[in-house]
Parts: sequence; C-alpha cells; structure tokens
Amino acid sequence: MHGVSTGALPSTWRSTRQRAAVLQALLDCRDFVSARELHALLAADGALVGLTTVYRTLRMLERDGHVDVVREQTGERLYRPRPTDGHHRHYLVCRTCGLSLAVEAEAVERWAGGVAMATGFAEIEHIVELTGICDRCKERPDGQDPHP
Repeated sequence: MHGVSTGALPSTWRSTRQRAAVLQALLDCRDFVSARELHALLAADGALVGLTTVYRTLRMLERDGHVDVVREQTGERLYRPRPTDGHHRHYLVCRTCGLSLAVEAEAVERWAGGVAMATGFAEIEHIVELTGICDRCKERPDGQDPHP
C-alpha cells in the first residue's frame, strides 16, 4: 500500500487508539475520502471514534504533510495518504464517480518555486484542482457508478 506508514509520522504525533484507528482506516481506503465517510467506515467497523477526532487527526496529518487533499464540488475536503516519498501530488478527479489519477505537474511546482523566489515568501503552499469526467462515466448515460 502506498501512503504514510506509522514509522513516518512526526515525533509530535501522540499515538492514541482513536488516531491509530483513523490512520488505519485512511490507509485502507483506495481513493480520496471525506472525514464523514471515514467516520462512517470506522463506526461500521465498531471503532468508537468521534467525528471531531477524525477531523482533528486529518488536519494534523495534512499539516505535517502526510495526506494529499482535494475539494469536492460542494467544497468538502477529501483526503488520501501521501505516497511514502513525501511529495505531494496533483490529481485529476472524476466529478461523477470520484476516480482520481495522479498527474505530472512539475511545471506547477517550478512556477510555485519561482513565485516564492520572486516575492521572498517562504513555505508557499498551493492547491491545483483538476476535475473532469472519466471515460467510463462519459459512456454511462444512466449515471450509475461504473467503478465497482
């Protein structure tokens, strides 16, 4: 499985049973997932983890660079473990089924670095949102999710 491992967590990470459950549930997800969806998965597995704890854990993982984040059309944040190389990725996300594909975006990274140099800013962060309709959804007029 790609993504953050517990050994890669920052030293500031205070491990609790709830945080460990959130992290494991996130690692088990195949694609981007919302905090609410993650909470529902935890509840279905019988884990007693509050929604607030899920949000806090995801924000901590985001702050420390362990997850990639995209926004749904509604503005809700969706999370996915960052690959173990630690580099954040840019994704093309299907607006119909949510399928996500990492895309090459070296030009974006060079541009952001250039902006930092030109302005004197440090620790610049950026989000590039790329959405579309995948081939499978384009071919499905009934609107049903073609990805089982």
